Amino acid sequence: MDAEPVDDAARPGPAAAPEGGRGDTSIQSIDRAAEILALFNQDTQHLSVAIVSERLGLNRTTAHRYLASLQSSGFLSKHRGPGPLLDQLSAFVFSRRDVLTLAPPIMRQLSDRTGLTVVLSLLGHSGPVVTLVEEAAVGNIVLTVRIGTVLEAKSSQARVLYAFQSDPAVVARHLSALDEADGIMERAELATARRDRLAWADASHLGHAAVAAPVFGARDIQAAMALLGTAQMLPSTERSAEAVSLLREAADKLSQLVGAPPSARS
Repeated sequence: MDAEPVDDAARPGPAAAPEGGRGDTSIQSIDRAAEILALFNQDTQHLSVAIVSERLGLNRTTAHRYLASLQSSGFLSKHRGPGPLLDQLSAFVFSRRDVLTLAPPIMRQLSDRTGLTVVLSLLGHSGPVVTLVEEAAVGNIVLTVRIGTVLEAKSSQARVLYAFQSDPAVVARHLSALDEADGIMERAELATARRDRLAWADASHLGHAAVAAPVFGARDIQAAMALLGTAQMLPSTERSAEAVSLLREAADKLSQLVGAPPSARS
């Protein structure tokens, strides 16, 4: 059974296709920009009007216009190599890949030491997405959650991921989806998570319990690591102190491995 409630409203629905006009033109421009950026390879580390014109069959004026636009947007550098925005995206992708590569043995050890299921979630466009799961290997009751599940706002992992999110627009969008009362409550929960570097799920009414800690990278929060169990196995009281301590230790260890500075882990 799933250990944290899933927000069905957060699942993305099919996007409406534009019907003519500027929508089609914008999409064509994005497709063309992608084709231009795809020209980068081991032998082509800088783009020119001649390269773009020849390989994509564009006239030189159009090729120049696209290159200038990509430069001004940060996709290309001054010399038409990969620009700062591509560097930023690359660092983001590689840091996530590092997290997913390094996390499993740490999660397995944490699960074995606590007897609880361990989950790692990343923040996606629709909300926190369950990415890795290590189920408890002992006990008669095993709570789990499916990989790919989008967690609701009141899950422990959502609270950790939004509490330490550096982009205020992402947090504002998250809170705007809640009604006024829930929004006020979640702001208080996020403040508590930042203070304690820990968050509990609002799932006691289901008989479940979940507590999450942040995993930091070199620049920002990378993931949330959580323990899942029944309310009896993981009470939000001093009886869970050892399990919570082990969770913090595991999250800090993963943060250190993916390059988080000491200030982020303290």
